Amino acid sequence: MPRLNERLIVRLLWFLQLLFLGRVIGQMLVQFGGVDFLPPSSEWYSGVVDYPPLLFFQLTILGLQTWVNVNFTQESGFFIRRGRRFGKALIVFGVIYLLVMMTRYAVRMGLYPLERWTGGSIPIFFHWVLASYCITWGFRTISLQGSQPNPPSISRPRRLRRIVGATISLVAIGGYFVWVSYLAAPAFFVWKIAGRAPLHAVRVQTGQSFETVDGVRLVADVYHPIRAGIKQPTILVRLNYTNTLKQTLFARLIGRGWAEQGFTVVLQGTRGRYESGGEYVPFLHERHDGQATLRWLSQQRWFNGKVGTWGGSYFGYTQWAIADNESPSLSAMYIYESSTDFFRTLYRGGAFALQSALWWANTVHFESFENVTPELVERGANGFPVIEADDRSIADVDFYNDWASHRQRDAFWYQVDGTRRASTTKAPVLLLAGWYDPFLQTQLDDFKALLGHPDAAVSMKSRLVIGPWGHAKNVVLPDGSTTMNFRFVSIANSFDWFDYHLNDRDAPKTAPVRIFVMGDNRWRDEQTWPLPRAVDTKLFLQSGGNAHEPRGDGQLALEALFDALPADVFTYNPLNPVPTRGGAFMGPGTAIKPQNSIESRPDVLSYTSSPLAEDVEVTGYVRATLVVSTDAPSTDFTAKLVDVYPDGSAYNIADGILRRTYDTNDQPVSITIQLGATSNVFKKGHQIRLDVSSSNFPLFDRNPNTGTRIAYETRPVAALQKIHQDVSTPSFIELPVVPEKNGGPLIRFHKHQ
Repeated sequence: MPRLNERLIVRLLWFLQLLFLGRVIGQMLVQFGGVDFLPPSSEWYSGVVDYPPLLFFQLTILGLQTWVNVNFTQESGFFIRRGRRFGKALIVFGVIYLLVMMTRYAVRMGLYPLERWTGGSIPIFFHWVLASYCITWGFRTISLQGSQPNPPSISRPRRLRRIVGATISLVAIGGYFVWVSYLAAPAFFVWKIAGRAPLHAVRVQTGQSFETVDGVRLVADVYHPIRAGIKQPTILVRLNYTNTLKQTLFARLIGRGWAEQGFTVVLQGTRGRYESGGEYVPFLHERHDGQATLRWLSQQRWFNGKVGTWGGSYFGYTQWAIADNESPSLSAMYIYESSTDFFRTLYRGGAFALQSALWWANTVHFESFENVTPELVERGANGFPVIEADDRSIADVDFYNDWASHRQRDAFWYQVDGTRRASTTKAPVLLLAGWYDPFLQTQLDDFKALLGHPDAAVSMKSRLVIGPWGHAKNVVLPDGSTTMNFRFVSIANSFDWFDYHLNDRDAPKTAPVRIFVMGDNRWRDEQTWPLPRAVDTKLFLQSGGNAHEPRGDGQLALEALFDALPADVFTYNPLNPVPTRGGAFMGPGTAIKPQNSIESRPDVLSYTSSPLAEDVEVTGYVRATLVVSTDAPSTDFTAKLVDVYPDGSAYNIADGILRRTYDTNDQPVSITIQLGATSNVFKKGHQIRLDVSSSNFPLFDRNPNTGTRIAYETRPVAALQKIHQDVSTPSFIELPVVPEKNGGPLIRFHKHQ
């Protein structure tokens, strides 16, 4: 009887090899013979190795199986000498292998309705065959030891064996659950943020590439939805990320998430990033490389002619760079926190956005934002000249030097930003913005251009969403509340957007504009931007010359006084600038922060209203008109809108800066500082405040007050600054106040306390 069982085991081994041989022959017939009575080529892949490299592994496995089976049939002494441990190891490996493949089958069948119950299971079934072969091989090896004397074994402490065994078991169990979580993560993630169940299983092709005309190889990972037809619409994302584990997992998550909804997803590294060749130089090659990528897409057999793009910040730039491409043209764009005007993003009011520029330069140097620290940025910012801030921070960065030295919109910036890209795009655009993002103001200009686009399909279908976010960061509001995670929102909105524009599917109707109103902390739909019903309302600056701190006599009033008021005077010393507290920039410390610590400085003027008798909503563009004089040939003035709570805590809402030249004869001149756009309800009992100074550092670089080339100046001087409240040309802040539906005064104050 034992002899009969051994023969059955050997026959089972030959049978299992025969099954696997059938799988190899079947795939060869499909791949090379073009037969149509077998399942199509896509059904034969497990997604790990492409064909024909897969054939090499299959033939190797068949060769190994033949060698093993012949040895067992002839009862060769080779496997007799392997011992029981080898057989047990084969059994354990086979059982784990089988469990993994059964789990994969269960997940596939459970998640993807189009796969139930046998669809796409050919590779998994033959993994079962291989696992069963390993188990059978192990039993046969052990059975050959029955008549052999046991080899001497090395004694080991029992406790050590238990510890090692338990450790291995825990690692195996933990690894199993991590792997199962990895399989289900995209489906769970999309369901969680967008309420969508997966539709398609996904096959991933890694390392798909082509060569540009100048010999650089651009590499992409392509995610194919299974059973979505021969051709599908494509979502293209051009990444400037590095190939770290964290960023690769994130790319896999969103790539598989979109593909499970029926899109072919192409995640491509830009030059010098991810797995693409060449050197990463921001902005330089993106238009030509992006257009080359679109041509490559058009040649793929799975491309159906429709392509959507997605991404923010630099990913957004890679989209704008190809927005006007003709063949193929883009079908839809989804751009968050980016714009067509990087010059004005980096030079708000003429001042250089030092914090953002240094953070970006450090990020590129480390090839990952995760390694950039506030200390590195601070070390670079604290010193002169500005052109060497990158050297002080970590290293000389060529593109930082270009940004810091090109302070006018010259040929360098025209090469970066192109010409009127928002007006020449071929596709509608969904813009996602943040109230505390440095791209907000230029992104709103893009939306204005989209609304005036000559193509009605673009102007009518483009959308704008503005939330309470920093640059790809969540913001904690003063009352401790927050809103949905920014990164989740940036992905969640994409499914309906791309379904509608790429798949021609019905999608929920959305308003042209959706904004988050801070203070009330609620979302609201609007029909356009800015709001036509908002009324520009002036609050005039008044003081007796002592507005140097909140407890001074600086006031905001609804009417200008006709009395002659003394000027408020302060000294701006570039060696002791007003530090940045919150605002719109890249890196840590952004968004809403308390302002009380800096409002007590002698170089900050504060003008505060009386407590509000009713809620006041300010939604739109804020600007401050100041009558100023200075003894510096070139200097800055800053303005900051602040919400003051009943307990005295003050939080920044919007800010701005203006850099320009002046006559030094103490002649007052009227200037206008653009504080940008916001939406905030100043609640009843709160106060409205305007802080005025001449620095906000390192959000903006310091003006050395010398009138020389700022990027290269090493000897700054102090300047005497004056804010005038002249009868004929008053200083004031202008707020876009949204009136209540029941009418009445736009702003009402309690009497002065």
